[in-house]
Amino acid sequence: MSHLWEVDADVAAAVLGEIRRQSETLELIASENFVSEAVLEAVGSVMTNKYAEGYPGRRYYGGCQYVDVGESLAIERAKKLFGAEHVNAQPHSGTQANMAVYFTVMEPGDTMLGMNLSHGGHLSHGHPINFSGKYFNVVQYGVREDDETVDFDALRKLAHEHKPKLVMVGASAYPRVLDFTRFREICDEVEAVLVADIAHIAGLVATGLHPTPIGIAEYVTTTTHKTLRGPRAGMIMCNEELAKDLDRVVFPGIQGGPLMHVIAAKAVCLAEALKPEFKEYQKQIVANAATLAARLAENGLRIVSGGTDTHLMLVDLRPFGLTGKVAEKRLEEAGITVNKNTIPFDPQKPFVTSGVRIGTPALTTRGMKEPEMEAIGDMIARVLKNIEDDAVVAEVRAEVGELCERFPLYAQMKARYAAEAEKRGMKV
Repeated sequence: MSHLWEVDADVAAAVLGEIRRQSETLELIASENFVSEAVLEAVGSVMTNKYAEGYPGRRYYGGCQYVDVGESLAIERAKKLFGAEHVNAQPHSGTQANMAVYFTVMEPGDTMLGMNLSHGGHLSHGHPINFSGKYFNVVQYGVREDDETVDFDALRKLAHEHKPKLVMVGASAYPRVLDFTRFREICDEVEAVLVADIAHIAGLVATGLHPTPIGIAEYVTTTTHKTLRGPRAGMIMCNEELAKDLDRVVFPGIQGGPLMHVIAAKAVCLAEALKPEFKEYQKQIVANAATLAARLAENGLRIVSGGTDTHLMLVDLRPFGLTGKVAEKRLEEAGITVNKNTIPFDPQKPFVTSGVRIGTPALTTRGMKEPEMEAIGDMIARVLKNIEDDAVVAEVRAEVGELCERFPLYAQMKARYAAEAEKRGMKV
């Protein structure tokens, strides 16, 4: 640890600032989590030094015997965890995992269906400013206005009208269970390939708390850093007969040398996910989300679709006359981190929004349970109801600090970094 301070105290100070931010505030961004120190150790290991283009046992470089071990462990553990026949553990991110599948299945200009970003989808599912929207002819589907769940009637109509080669199911801000079987039925009607992006719900799928798309969708993509609680990266799963073409697209098609230190960290997080306590953790994530959503509703906020089945919720701020941009800023000043987010049929622009997205994976990692969720729901509501009152924001910030002290995060690391900063007379 002292090496970083000696070589670059400015970066070390920034790291200390981030340790303090994470440990002294409430992280409620649904796509974020806190990895174990074992995962951190793997990410910071000497495996970062190794070029390993190719796959285990089939590399273009020598000296790969130990990074082969790391990648093979990641692959076998992912197969076991998800029940998949084939796993490619090399994608650098969820977006690159999706890119690999698109280029395996489609040619530029082909038609695909993807969920509208403002209805809960993801940029890489065909948004016009993303590569997916530029390379392919994307037709977007969404949710019904009455109950804010996937409109399968409209989806079926779009599929029959446009005859897509691929249908993407998955979301970054959809709080309800995804019915993969209904998507499969529509794909079969129009002979389309089904791709399931489970980046957000991977931990729930792995533990049986959300239906699995394995065996239903031809390809399943995921990140490893959300509910799966691993390093920032991606993976792809498919049946064995599809593996050769997919692997060829990942490398050499869209990626060069894989990040072997990150792949090693994937193996670590997958080992953690195979332990019995991981399922209990996922159950608590869901319970915490339901409790927090209910508490926010009791305080007068509208929860999109009426609640949540997963780790996240969308909160409609219009009952309080607020925008997501304003709410995000004031909550952060109170020590509560959320992200502004569009809600279905949002009248506001994407940089303003009418809502915020809230998730419980990170706070559940810290050990917080239902009583804490109720208290946090009240804190959020107090800030939003008194949005211009600096005294209320300060009061909540103090309460947040007290709560965080009861559920410490990276305590030893924080103490070590703080000691080094003090030794150098630096205030961070």
